Amino acid sequence: MRFMILVKATAASEAGVMPEASLMAAMGAYHQELAKAGVLLDATGLQPSSKGWRLRYSGGQRTVVDGPFTEAKELIAGYTLIQVRSREEAMEWARRYPAPFGEHADGEIEVRQLFELDDFEPGEEREKFRDLDANRR
Repeated sequence: MRFMILVKATAASEAGVMPEASLMAAMGAYHQELAKAGVLLDATGLQPSSKGWRLRYSGGQRTVVDGPFTEAKELIAGYTLIQVRSREEAMEWARRYPAPFGEHADGEIEVRQLFELDDFEPGEEREKFRDLDANRR
């Protein structure tokens, strides 16, 4: 089972404020524990939305909207992707996640389970995705 731990953005992260060394050390130690346990798949921080864009789809049209985007609480500042045996194991790891902006700063993480190919109906299209995944590895 794969889970994504999403770090919600703040006004500071959207302003490009970089984490203090102590927070980097705590995050590094946590992610080293994940790697040592063999459950870490990927992890990184994201640049502020001012460096990104969105694509909107409506009425058969695509529109590009440049950042920055308002409502920092709706944005993601980073993520950690893990593969574990159960929801409970994912929750144990999430509980150990360091406070994402420091122990005394407000912050929030969200944990979501990823779909696996076997969650979808069997068929030719699902197998094409399975082949893509196999070729990627």
